[in-house]
Amino acid sequence: MRIDLHTHSTASDGTDTPAELVHHAAAAGLDVIALTDHDTTRGHAEAAVALPAGLTLVTGAELSCRVDGIGLHMLAYLFDPEEPELARERELVRDDRVPRARAMVAKLQELGVPVTWEQVARIAGDGSVGRPHVAEAMVELGVVGSVSEAFVPEWLADGGRAYAGKHELDPFDAIRLVKAAGGVTVFAHPLALKRGRVVPESVIAELASAGLDGIEVDHTDHDAPTRARLRGLAAELGLLTTGSSDYHGSRKAVRLGECTTDPEIYGEITRRATGAFPVPGAGGTGR
Repeated sequence: MRIDLHTHSTASDGTDTPAELVHHAAAAGLDVIALTDHDTTRGHAEAAVALPAGLTLVTGAELSCRVDGIGLHMLAYLFDPEEPELARERELVRDDRVPRARAMVAKLQELGVPVTWEQVARIAGDGSVGRPHVAEAMVELGVVGSVSEAFVPEWLADGGRAYAGKHELDPFDAIRLVKAAGGVTVFAHPLALKRGRVVPESVIAELASAGLDGIEVDHTDHDAPTRARLRGLAAELGLLTTGSSDYHGSRKAVRLGECTTDPEIYGEITRRATGAFPVPGAGGTGR
């Protein structure tokens, strides 16, 4: 089995619609795909309807969190999307995305970058607006050569010159809320240093004690020594280890299935979850 547990669609900051995403996943030879858009479950229904036969959909979300001034992302799988407390927190994060993006546009304008809110809104479309949309506007203007080049201290990285904060969950609250909704939590790309500051291993240990289920080890932002270090830490803390592409369509140069999760780990995630079940493909054709 080939299992990719971290992907994004146009429901947040990917470039594939949910229907296109599942068809591309099948074409890439995947057996299981998780749709984990930022702080939203809005793409799940479309993905499920379009799901090709032979492909299983894991519903999820990537929750925006912050602890001790450091941003981090928590992957939540197979939770009940109607659980009111978790749904309310996701809504608070989503509602804060527009003023945050407007603030980043204003900061870029002060730095001499002629980006406009209208440009960013056009790029985001119906998706949940975020930094990648602002970064793509910078690419359009020729300020940077790629989206990833905008995520540096000079521009949009955490604490960068054009960075603006937003409402984010405390990760310990995120774990509690996801557990209460019957879901499973995995710390996304925990040592992706190229993205900015990362939490120390002592915080990962505290998260494990609070009920964190796993950490994402095999990710394109982790080099081989980092992956080895994380595997050792996971073994020490009794955490599951996952692998995923963090696919965003054409917005990032990452292929579906570039990193994958061991079937036994996937089986353990589904065993622990009680809020929702994986959706088997029935040969959907919607795109």
